[in-house]
Amino acid sequence: MYKILIESLLIANKDTGFKRESCSVTSFTYFCIKLIQKMIPNDSIVALATPSGAGAIAVIRISGHDAITIGHSVFKSVKKKDLTLQKTHTLHLGHIMDDSKTLDEVLVSIFKGPNSYTGENTIEISCHGSIYIQQQIIQLLLRKGCRMADPGEFTLRAFLNGKLDLSQAEAVADLISSDNEASHQIAMQQMRGGFSNEISKLREELLNFASLIELELDFAEEDVEFADRTQFHELLNRIEFVLKRLIDSFAIGNVIKNGIPVAIVGEPNVGKSTLLNALLNEERAIVSEIAGTTRDTIEDELVIGGIGFRFIDTAGIRETEDVVESIGIRKTFEKIELAQVVLYLFESLKFKVSGSDYIIEIEKIKNKYPLKPLVIVINKVDLISNEEQDAIIKQLETLNVEQILLSAKENIGVEDLKNQLLSFVNTGALRNNETIVTNTRHYDSLLKALDEIQKVKYGLETNLSSDLMAIDIKEALFHFGTITGQVTNDELLGNIFANFCIGK
Repeated sequence: MYKILIESLLIANKDTGFKRESCSVTSFTYFCIKLIQKMIPNDSIVALATPSGAGAIAVIRISGHDAITIGHSVFKSVKKKDLTLQKTHTLHLGHIMDDSKTLDEVLVSIFKGPNSYTGENTIEISCHGSIYIQQQIIQLLLRKGCRMADPGEFTLRAFLNGKLDLSQAEAVADLISSDNEASHQIAMQQMRGGFSNEISKLREELLNFASLIELELDFAEEDVEFADRTQFHELLNRIEFVLKRLIDSFAIGNVIKNGIPVAIVGEPNVGKSTLLNALLNEERAIVSEIAGTTRDTIEDELVIGGIGFRFIDTAGIRETEDVVESIGIRKTFEKIELAQVVLYLFESLKFKVSGSDYIIEIEKIKNKYPLKPLVIVINKVDLISNEEQDAIIKQLETLNVEQILLSAKENIGVEDLKNQLLSFVNTGALRNNETIVTNTRHYDSLLKALDEIQKVKYGLETNLSSDLMAIDIKEALFHFGTITGQVTNDELLGNIFANFCIGK
């Protein structure tokens, strides 16, 4: 962590009068460490670490140089223990005291730095979950010298103290917000350092070659080469391959993190709302025999096979003079634009009469949205015979589109539809525990790093001078560094950690 911040600290402290060239390496390092220690906060912060509101218990977290001392000042152990003398990672029963007033009976956990989440002295007070008790204890700790933590400040301190790199810190927020198996699995993998380790390894190998290129510039007059061009070319090919794989993984990563929007479209009164209710297994949408009942879009989410799907029940598509219904139909086409999968639903009995009209309508949607997976859903199949079902399927074969026969009302074929939707998601990478990119900031940095690597590769193939190649290499290293936090700034950190909850 010290190495990461040295250059930015020297820039930020131009007026210190310190001259690097006039001192030894040891004194220069000592000077930088002192500056870094000034930059890293050492005051004690407090926040509620459990969700706000009443519950069985609540956990109040304190972190900072004086955290254990402050905790000791308000804690009376049932066994007369002095918290400041206790070992790390121990639990202690006692009472929180405001002078002679007992606020609550609590358990206090002690974590001494650097062996704590933040890398600082940390205590966690497990109290009863009354909102009044929580407020009273936090107010008492504020009077004793703590201040309220900013959003994400505990994790920010963990980053500043070298306990996590930046991508791992961001994975903490993803883990907290994960709402299905797949997003949880990815967040855990990234928090354990899978993604950052891969990036750091590539950056280190590139940095080694960059050092050799820089060395060549120092001996430019001798016209020598320290960097083996063949090995360098192999490294660039390998980096390019890994970057492209990570960039490609963002497509599934973004889907897993944000869910897959699925638009349910079709004519009025063909069972779109009934299908939504069947998928969710609850009466989410109003169902009636009156055409045009759904006049606005209705959305809800469902997890299938660990992947989140966001289903959108849309207004039925038809010619109408009703102003409100017309607005709903316009919204239907807007939702189709935003959806990643389209379910075109029609009624089996109506298809027997107007099959050719349906085929024309399906072809229109298919041609208008050629890149969107389209599934034809034939509803109310419980009202027709098996022979009639086979005839419909045969008539639709020319469209070369996935087909599902179901009865939303009788819950027939609904599981087949769920399996079909799941098949659109490439979960192979997830099953193989490969690194999957879910963060837009990381995706942007990877794209920029790939662009610079391709410039270096082109320069190597066209015998570009080492000084010009060195510029592109430095840019690639910069973009690698922004992912893991080896290159950062206050604005970036502020944007990232502002999205955290306060107690984390």
